[in-house]
Amino acid sequence: MELLTDKLIIIALFILIIHSIETLAYAVRLSGARVKLLASALSLFNVMVMVSRLANMMQQPFTGSLVDHAPTENALSYVENQFRIIIGAASIGTLIGIILLPTFIAIFSRAIIHLAEERGNIPALMKKGLTFEYIKRGMKHIRKPSFAFVKEIRIKDIPMKLFVINIVITAIYTIGVLSSLYAALLVPELETTAAMASGLINGMATILLIIFIDPKISILADDVLNKQGSYLDLKRMSVMMMASRFLGTLLAQLLFIPGAHYVAWFVKLIA
Repeated sequence: MELLTDKLIIIALFILIIHSIETLAYAVRLSGARVKLLASALSLFNVMVMVSRLANMMQQPFTGSLVDHAPTENALSYVENQFRIIIGAASIGTLIGIILLPTFIAIFSRAIIHLAEERGNIPALMKKGLTFEYIKRGMKHIRKPSFAFVKEIRIKDIPMKLFVINIVITAIYTIGVLSSLYAALLVPELETTAAMASGLINGMATILLIIFIDPKISILADDVLNKQGSYLDLKRMSVMMMASRFLGTLLAQLLFIPGAHYVAWFVKLIA
């Protein structure tokens, strides 16, 4: 049986889109602070989040079917290899999000302004944005990634605690579903319980993200709006969080199997 199946390619594309969008979430506050419309920026980004959530819901049944259709011989090895490809797609998606940062800020900033002109009418904004004229304008705002300002960052400027926490949270979030599905193979008598544990894992990762990461970046964005902080500092912080997110997807490769064994131990404990 071939490892790189059509189904796996589809799942990898979904994961790539999801992680690209979630990486660009760090740039939303940059765009909002740039045009002084932070609330409108967050509101508009919810549309992209909806696309990400839809892609996530669509890929989960496909990912689950990889386990269901695994060969009886060497099932663990086969599923592990496929899931590592999926985790790799998460890393690539994160890199794409980082590369698209300048272009996203340029286009999204203008989209926020147009949303304000449309008085929050997102369907009207989408109708306008999908016209040939506006697509042509958008092409002119494509920017090459430039991280010249990153060179000025000193080690002491990096909020190391925040940086490391974001790496760990991203790793947990990346392997939540995959480790749970793999655990279902480790404890087949409790496969349903193991598969359902993914919601608990991702829920915990989301709570940690909301508690430790989002408030810090939001405060920096508010400082920029109130002219108490530097836009450049906010930009550096956003890029550092993107970088830590990428490292988190790499750490996920290391935590994937241990995470699956932990889930297997946990479901045995509660069964």
